[in-house]
Amino acid sequence: MKKKSVAAKMWQQRKLQLMAWLGMIWLLVFAYIPMGGIVIAFKNYKITKGIWEAPWVGLQHFRDFFANDQFWNIMANTLGISLLKLVIGFPLPIIFALLLNEIKNVTFKKFVQTASYLPHFISWVVLGGILITWLDANGVINDLFVALGFYGDAGRTYFLGENGRYFWLIALISDSWKELGWNAIIYLAAISGIDQQMYEAATVDGAGKLKKIFYITLPSIKGTIAILFVLAVSGMMNSNFDQIFMLSNSLNATRSTVIDIHVYEMGMRVGRYSYATAVGLFKSIIALILLLGANTTSKKLTGSGLY
Repeated sequence: MKKKSVAAKMWQQRKLQLMAWLGMIWLLVFAYIPMGGIVIAFKNYKITKGIWEAPWVGLQHFRDFFANDQFWNIMANTLGISLLKLVIGFPLPIIFALLLNEIKNVTFKKFVQTASYLPHFISWVVLGGILITWLDANGVINDLFVALGFYGDAGRTYFLGENGRYFWLIALISDSWKELGWNAIIYLAAISGIDQQMYEAATVDGAGKLKKIFYITLPSIKGTIAILFVLAVSGMMNSNFDQIFMLSNSLNATRSTVIDIHVYEMGMRVGRYSYATAVGLFKSIIALILLLGANTTSKKLTGSGLY
C-alpha cells in the first residue's frame, strides 16, 4: 500500500489541522511573542520611550527587590499562604472524591457533586464582596458567634482587619471551599476508570471499605495525584491574585502583601514597569526550579511525573 505524503495527510486532516494551528497561533501571539518584553527587567524602561531606547541597568532591579525592606515579609506571605493551601487544601479534594465515590445513591451523589463545584463559577470579584460583608464586625459571621455565645457584642471582630491576624486562615478556607468540588472532578474521573473486578475480588477476600481505599483506590490514582501535586508545588509562587486582591486592605497589608500584589502595585500604581517585570521574572525562575524539583522527586517516589 502506497504511503500518503505529509501534504496529503494534512489535507485529509485539514479541519483538525485548522483547529490545531489556530491554537498554536494564539499561543504564539499571546504567550510567546510577549515574552520579548522580559528584556525591560534589565533596562530602565519609561512608558514615554520605546523598549529598545531604554538604557541597560543589568541586575539593578533584582538587587532593589532583594534589598527592599518588605522582601522577607512578601516572601513569607507568598510561601505561607501557598504552603497552607498545599498541605491542607491539596488533600481535601482527594478525600472528598473518595467519600463521594462511596455514596451509592446516584441522585444524592449527583446533587452533592453539583452543589460542591458550583462555587467554582462564582467570580472572586463577587465572592470577595460577599466575604467582605460577612467578615465585617457587623457581618453574619460575628452575628453567628454572638448567637452561639462565643463572645458578646463588645467582642465583635473585623476579621479582615486585626493587622492581618486571620488573613491566611481566611484565604485558605475561602479558596478550599470555592475549589473543593471542581478539583475533585479529575480524581472522580480517575477513580471511575479503576477495574471494578479488583473491588469484587477484595470483597470476596473480606476487605472492608478502608482497605479497598488504601490498597486499591489510592494506588490506582497515584499517578493522577502525583501529576497534580507537581503542578501544585510549581504554582506555590502564585497565591491566587484575584482572591488576595479582593480581600486585602491597608489593615491586613502586613499579612496579605504577596509577590503578585507587590508586582501589581509597583507596575500599575507606581509605574515602575522594569522593577515589576524583574520581580515577576524572579517569581517565574523560582517556579521553574520548584517544578523541576517536584517532578524529579515525584518520579523517584511514585514513578509518575509530568515528563
